[in-house]
Amino acid sequence: MRLVIRLLLVLLAVYGTAFMLLYTFQESLIFQADTLEQDYRFQFETPFEEKSIRTKDGANLHGLHFKLAEPRGLILYFHGNAGDLSRWGEIVNPFVELGYEVLVVDYRGYGKSTGKRTESLLYEDALQWYDLSLQLSDADSITVYGRSLGCTFANYVASKRQPHQLILETPFYSLESLVKKTYAIFPVSNLLKFKFPSYQFIQQVSCPITIIQGTEDAIVPIENSRRLIDVNPSIDFVSIPEGEHNNLANFEAYWELINELLPPA
Repeated sequence: MRLVIRLLLVLLAVYGTAFMLLYTFQESLIFQADTLEQDYRFQFETPFEEKSIRTKDGANLHGLHFKLAEPRGLILYFHGNAGDLSRWGEIVNPFVELGYEVLVVDYRGYGKSTGKRTESLLYEDALQWYDLSLQLSDADSITVYGRSLGCTFANYVASKRQPHQLILETPFYSLESLVKKTYAIFPVSNLLKFKFPSYQFIQQVSCPITIIQGTEDAIVPIENSRRLIDVNPSIDFVSIPEGEHNNLANFEAYWELINELLPPA
């Protein structure tokens, strides 16, 4: 009996330690940010302008506006959870080649962007970027594009504003739903500081919505993203056979869809 009690105490200690580690370091797991010096000089072949927003709480947000003389529209791009604009500036370049200006932004703690992260502040930041987009293009020419984590902010913006369309690449139903599957032994609702309930926001989106999801996505399983249709049946859900989380742009089917949604010049 003493051995059983000791074993239970050891297991309880391990469980408690694992819980505390997840709780303490969850932000670095969710936001895998790279930072840049404020004087960092970007180098891209496409003409661009650095944009910044000063928030009410004193944060300085940073973005890149890829410019064209006669654009067919503007894409407000919310990127995934890893890297910074030195990487994402290259990733959005194909959209510029199609004839669209792009405003791609770094979240707090990414690249040159500063500020403490909270879920509510991240949503406010996203709206500020959209409002800046309205200074660059008309609402009926703005596409809000979300990639993975960025789908949450794209969803939120489209639920509060009226862009031309919303495109979501590898979105999740909610961050909580993903974490519950991975860490089922923990009380996830109490563990998470960031819930990111995309399913709540997408119910309030009235513009056309397209979801692009790979059938072999191991990070956001297609069954998870497909649940978004249950709360907004108007969604056009397009699956990419054999597509994974980070390689959809390698598939011809992806670009065929993009050319339909964003007709080239």
